[in-house]
Amino acid sequence: QVQLVESGGGLVQAGGSLRLSCAASGSIFSIDAMGWYRQAPGKQRELVATITTGGSTNYADSVKGRFTISRDNAKNTVYLQMNSLKPEDTAVYYCHCRALRIVTYWGQGTQVTVSS
Repeated sequence: QVQLVESGGGLVQAGGSLRLSCAASGSIFSIDAMGWYRQAPGKQRELVATITTGGSTNYADSVKGRFTISRDNAKNTVYLQMNSLKPEDTAVYYCHCRALRIVTYWGQGTQVTVSS
């Protein structure tokens, strides 16, 4: 099993930046990919960005060009650099990993609030 701990959320004004971190522990060698999802009030959880162990990345159209996902394999940590934040980015951001191709793990979530 894998445990995920997120950090870095907070309150920023529109146009500001935040950097989220997610540290993985446990059966880390089983992880195929990691990423970030978010869930705004009254909305479905949606994919934000993912990165595979090989370094391939994928972004939601709504964040492409503003957010960057990266990974530090030595620290078993993934990051989400969020720039040019908009009020619609307000959500709980959840770290996610896929293990053994089909098993999914989630972090507890970190709140990101963007004021106008």
